Amino acid sequence: LLQVLDHLEDHLKRSQYFRFLWFPHSENVSVIYQDPTNKAAPGSGLTSCSLPCSTFVPSLVCWINRFFFWLLFSSRVENIAISYKIFNYECRFKQHVQDWAIPIEKTKEALLELKAALENNPKMVAHYPVEVRFARADEIWLSPCFQRDSCYMNIIMYRPYGKNVPRLNYWLTYEGIMKKHGGRPHWAKAHSCTRKDFEKMYPAFPKFCSVREKLDPTGMFLNAYLEKVFY
Repeated sequence: LLQVLDHLEDHLKRSQYFRFLWFPHSENVSVIYQDPTNKAAPGSGLTSCSLPCSTFVPSLVCWINRFFFWLLFSSRVENIAISYKIFNYECRFKQHVQDWAIPIEKTKEALLELKAALENNPKMVAHYPVEVRFARADEIWLSPCFQRDSCYMNIIMYRPYGKNVPRLNYWLTYEGIMKKHGGRPHWAKAHSCTRKDFEKMYPAFPKFCSVREKLDPTGMFLNAYLEKVFY
């Protein structure tokens, strides 16, 4: 993990679309380079078995993470396919998800803080992987990348049918780290933010709210979630 973080700039320069997967409770990282090519594209049940066991014995999580890194990600693999098949990441199991964007220069500090938090609290477990990817700045008012190059740090927890896996401590710890480093949550993922939070996160948030109120003065297009966001 430290090798990747210490040479992050080199990785970003090497590939047009660079990301990596960190396996919590370990130092293991899977580095992924994704680039256009002219080459032609050639014409897991085990996960579903092991993760339910970890909901009864949480201490198994660190061993499961390490095992699946060894099984699926420890060797070099090259895939050539149409872009939507490459960029889509296969979710191997149902999951709860949080995904925040922080300034790219905060990547190392934030991820090491998350790692330290897990190490300092053995009862707090995190399922694999933590996906770390990067995006350029834009000028979209409510984009997490508004006016800054960003690192997205995506965490997950296994979501078995009919069983609640404790995640609140991990969720709040992660959110606290993201907020500390100027994070902005993915709009389609879980978060606990309200309008007060968004006003601090997005410089153009008041402008957007003004436009929204003019176009929808009666709140016809609001729902319970959007009311929390805009009021």
